[in-house]
Amino acid sequence: MGPEENKKIVQGMWDCLYRKDFDGVASYIAKDGLYEDVPAPDKGAVGPANVVKRLRVGLEPVVRFEHDVHRVVAEGDSVVVEHTETWHFETGETVKNDFVTIHTIKDGKISLWRDYWDMNTLLSQAPQWWIERLAKFSEADFS
Repeated sequence: MGPEENKKIVQGMWDCLYRKDFDGVASYIAKDGLYEDVPAPDKGAVGPANVVKRLRVGLEPVVRFEHDVHRVVAEGDSVVVEHTETWHFETGETVKNDFVTIHTIKDGKISLWRDYWDMNTLLSQAPQWWIERLAKFSEADFS
């Protein structure tokens, strides 16, 4: 697949994520695909089911997303997305966080999804109840 096809795959996955269509997200992830939040202390999640479990940990309480894409660069099997996410929580709080995301596409599936973002930015805006919710989970819950 070429860069344009790979960009469409990545865009399809993001579209599913922001609709909270987790089954749709899973359909884009390779059987051995890795999802990693680089600032987080764990090693990430491998495989569609575990990726979805990990996403649900943080995103389940988010009722609405805003997703501003600043640029998408594709070369070979890599797609890089610079973007800002705004999360609107069910209790009214809002978190705005900047990301650079690296995707690698193999055989039409996302084999690597690596998010780079600033932990301090996220935690300084996140509601305390959400932080406490995250603390209840461990890597074993999505691996």
